[in-house]
Amino acid sequence: MATTTAPEDAPSAAKGAKGEAKRKQSNWRGGGGGGGGRGDGGQGQKRKRKEVFVYGNYRNYYGYRIDRNVDEDPRLKIFKREWFESKDCLDIGCNQGLVTIGLAAKFKCQSILGVDIDSGLIETANWNLRRMSRLDKVVVENTKAHKSSDSPSESCPEKVAPEISNGDISNGSHHDIFKVVSFRRENFVDSMCTSSEQYDTIVCLSVTKWIHLNWGDDGIITLFVKIWRLLRPGGVFIMEPQPWTSYRRNRLVSEVAKENFNTILIHPDKFREILLDKIGFRSVEVVTDKLEGAVTGFDRPIEVYHKVMGTGSSS
Repeated sequence: MATTTAPEDAPSAAKGAKGEAKRKQSNWRGGGGGGGGRGDGGQGQKRKRKEVFVYGNYRNYYGYRIDRNVDEDPRLKIFKREWFESKDCLDIGCNQGLVTIGLAAKFKCQSILGVDIDSGLIETANWNLRRMSRLDKVVVENTKAHKSSDSPSESCPEKVAPEISNGDISNGSHHDIFKVVSFRRENFVDSMCTSSEQYDTIVCLSVTKWIHLNWGDDGIITLFVKIWRLLRPGGVFIMEPQPWTSYRRNRLVSEVAKENFNTILIHPDKFREILLDKIGFRSVEVVTDKLEGAVTGFDRPIEVYHKVMGTGSSS
């Protein structure tokens, strides 16, 4: 399989350089009406081009995904501590890193790496990490001050950082989140890192559709095989797949997506069969069929796959 670490490189699974060129051209789409008949000889105000996120690399993604009335990402509420605590974890398609940071803060991961194809989102994720690390230190210092204070109302950590929603760092034992969390720009499907990295838990939330539309059936199989290889024996793979109806809504986001949509044979309802019978996962549990606290369209099922103990990486 070909390799690349960024969206501007040429991924082979997406019809080579030609496919990547089409993706680049589709990253920006005209606002329409450019030739409208106002008779101003082209001197009128030009409409701003509309950015099209062909990889699902939306800005402010969490803002419209999560109900404003909930205090944290609803996915974190249904995850089990045993999947993350003292574990080495990987978050594929981490976007702005809020879930990655939330997992580390709430469940005390030993380490967690977030990867995303978009360098701008990785930059924002690192900014969020620096901000959270500063807040973590403030909470620790104020907790110490609170314990040594004669007044129970002084130096309350909840008042220092009330906006922390992805995991409450004011509770439990404290650890330097900056040493636990890291981010890296990477095209996960096409990169062929020969590193010895392995993980206990791999998370892939609302990413499969975008890999499927950009790299077709070959891309989705590559994703699953690579996850299997990176998981340690007894490891856990947590997936939130988008339904086929969601594919249909986004099939015109680029020429490549349109072409791949018309040739996809492995629909999302077949993923479970492939992961169990072909890839080699031992079992699956559906954590939830309907995610409470997510806005309409994002209340998707979350599936957890378990790798057999004593099973090595496939060749």
